[in-house]
Amino acid sequence: MLNNKSILITGGTGSFGHHFVDYVLKYYQPRKIIIYSRDEYKQFMMDNEYKEYRKILRYFIGDVRDEN
Repeated sequence: MLNNKSILITGGTGSFGHHFVDYVLKYYQPRKIIIYSRDEYKQFMMDNEYKEYRKILRYFIGDVRDEN
């Protein structure tokens, strides 16, 4: 289902997003996971936690509530 797919997770460093990343990495082989959140520190911590997945994890700072 999620194998070889690109997945965008908004709020990816929050509790749901973090658990969802764990689940996807455990049960699927995605092509890319894009973590979109507004917390740079949590992205840094998540990047350190998932060092072995750096080839497929990408991080972007932003907020879906920001129209610009």
